[in-house]
Amino acid sequence: MNRNVKEPSLLGSARVGPRSTADRPGDVTLRALLSLLLLSLMPILAGCLSFHQGPLPNEPRTATFANVLGTRVRYVDVGQGPAVVMIHGFASSLETWDGVLPELAKTHRVLALDLKGFGWTDRPEGDYSPEAQARIVFALMEQRGIDRAAFVAHSWGASVALAAALQSPERISRLALYDAWVYEEQLPTAFHWARAQGLGEAIFAAFYNERPEDKIALAFFDKRFVTNELVDAVERALDRPGSTAAALAAVRGQRYAAVQARYRTIVQPTLLLWGREDVVTPLKYGERLVNDLVKAKLVVYPRCGHFPMIEARHQSDADLQAFLAEPAP
Repeated sequence: MNRNVKEPSLLGSARVGPRSTADRPGDVTLRALLSLLLLSLMPILAGCLSFHQGPLPNEPRTATFANVLGTRVRYVDVGQGPAVVMIHGFASSLETWDGVLPELAKTHRVLALDLKGFGWTDRPEGDYSPEAQARIVFALMEQRGIDRAAFVAHSWGASVALAAALQSPERISRLALYDAWVYEEQLPTAFHWARAQGLGEAIFAAFYNERPEDKIALAFFDKRFVTNELVDAVERALDRPGSTAAALAAVRGQRYAAVQARYRTIVQPTLLLWGREDVVTPLKYGERLVNDLVKAKLVVYPRCGHFPMIEARHQSDADLQAFLAEPAP
């Protein structure tokens, strides 16, 4: 299995709760029974989630860390040239960019990181909203001596990139967003339920780690990418201490209704790269976002799901490189 598909985002499926049974008889009864079960187990399950700071089991010896706003953040900083910051999606890590980063580093300085709560970065208690994650990105940039950069982001990471553009637009030269997860309307019912204290803990304790192979399969058009090796890697990542608590905190931070109207104020040139067959972030949201952003263009890849950097690697890499090479407006 190509290492470029390590730990893909599980936002994919957005199915941290029970699978929908809306097309089966007895749906109402099943959901009612499930609700009663969750309510009865809530006091037990709610106490199962805990955060974590410090080294994680089996941490890579070659990993590089920086202390950023009280969080131990794993990052890579390679190459020379115009700076590019790469931001992964939900339940993922900087390995998302394994196929993109080496080529990009031939012409750019590339800074990639594991966001708070994911990969090998700390999972402390606190704010996991896109705005809070953007502050960590900017603080890491400052530590590394990067004043301004192009931001490349995937899925939920796109909401972090847009939050950064709203916070400090002068620090971002342009944006490249893969299959962006940035609208309130994209949130599944389970994510709304998870906002309730106690209920969210119960849902995530019971279902967040359930059947990752099904969630991964939803993210790919070509199921040959869904290998046992990939599933095992994702399961190991989900089992790291503090991961479930951090994922719940990140879900609770997704309050896009409060910010999505402001996307129209973002003026950086933006490239949207989208898989035509993406069922995680359907193409209609790319068509919506290209209209909401002032200077955006949308590129669509056929026979491709939620990971164009994997399933449409060569074409999407070429499109990204061409976009980053365009003269500044």
